[in-house]
Amino acid sequence: MRKIVFTAFILSISTFSLLGQPRVWNIEKPDQARLEKPAAIDQILKEANSLLSKTIPTIMDKDKPAPSGDKHDYYSCAPYWWPDPANPTGPYIRKDGVTNREVTTPDKKNLGTLTNGIIRLSLAYYLTSEEKYAIKAVENLRVWFISQETRMNPNLNYGQTIAGHFGGKGRGAGMIETYKFVEMLDGIELLKKSAAFTRNDQQQLIHWFDEYLNWMQNSPIGKQEYNAKNNHGTAFEVLATRIALFVGKEDIARHYINNFAARRIFTQIEPDGKQPLELVRTKALGYSTFNLTHLLDMCAIAKTMKIDLFPVKSTDGRSISKALEYLSQFESEPQSNFPYKQIVDWDVVQKNLCLQLYRADKFSTNAAFKKYYVNKQDDSNKNYNYIVF
Repeated sequence: MRKIVFTAFILSISTFSLLGQPRVWNIEKPDQARLEKPAAIDQILKEANSLLSKTIPTIMDKDKPAPSGDKHDYYSCAPYWWPDPANPTGPYIRKDGVTNREVTTPDKKNLGTLTNGIIRLSLAYYLTSEEKYAIKAVENLRVWFISQETRMNPNLNYGQTIAGHFGGKGRGAGMIETYKFVEMLDGIELLKKSAAFTRNDQQQLIHWFDEYLNWMQNSPIGKQEYNAKNNHGTAFEVLATRIALFVGKEDIARHYINNFAARRIFTQIEPDGKQPLELVRTKALGYSTFNLTHLLDMCAIAKTMKIDLFPVKSTDGRSISKALEYLSQFESEPQSNFPYKQIVDWDVVQKNLCLQLYRADKFSTNAAFKKYYVNKQDDSNKNYNYIVF
């Protein structure tokens, strides 16, 4: 019976097309991108060229394994948790927004190196058609997801562990550390026309991500993140939707998309545009913008399935546009004008907010937010995001 099931799985994925379909990226034609954003193209190629001679760090490159003892298990520690001064050997306590650098583990950084690298290499391949970029990208993908010696196990059982909590296991919030898979999978779509990307590569990647999606949907940790009411729950649904489409499970993707407005947009955004669950944080503007990033990612994915989520509005006026309008009043404003906490990174968040306003205008015809980004050419000309979104 097990043999029959496996054979059926291989037959089903063998019919998948090697023609790529990005879901989040709205890729401009290469010639148009070169004409309109030459500095951004140069930056992409510069970063991609720097990766060609580098050996990618792997999930195995850590001195201390996860509590399971298996180095193939992803392992990280929650960033905002600290030793309790009143009980130094006891469970850690939370300091929201204050990062504890002493609990940093290699896996989070190394996974970021992988995903960001695949994004740059795949874009460089798309823009130049030079196989050297695809060859390096596929090599790195094989290291992380295919090679039995170096592959990551398809779970986050030990993501964002906290000393003294959960019996050494991770928590749902740790899944945010794999959110960059959303863009990385679009990068893989661009690699599909390369001779370096084989049908076996596609089958093995589909198998890995199918297992990860199953873990997301059925593990206690995954269910915890799905039930999160803030940006974490939003990110879960976007990631699950993107993975479902990658592995050919469109029914799962449509389920998340069809319920997205009721579950996320109308519950997280107030009629005046505020996002209360993000505004209570110590990095309120940052997390409000972060959640909007996820909401716009889902709009982009839905659009490829001919579903328009962006203009959806509740009877009392809750909508993505309303949330953007609320935040836009603080764009380019001094931090003193913001009535909530933002303890770090005000200028960094301002740039991300500007990008999301730019992205939002791609979903409508009236360019309602153009005044906020039209004079930010220095940023947009050097930022790959202004090519892919």
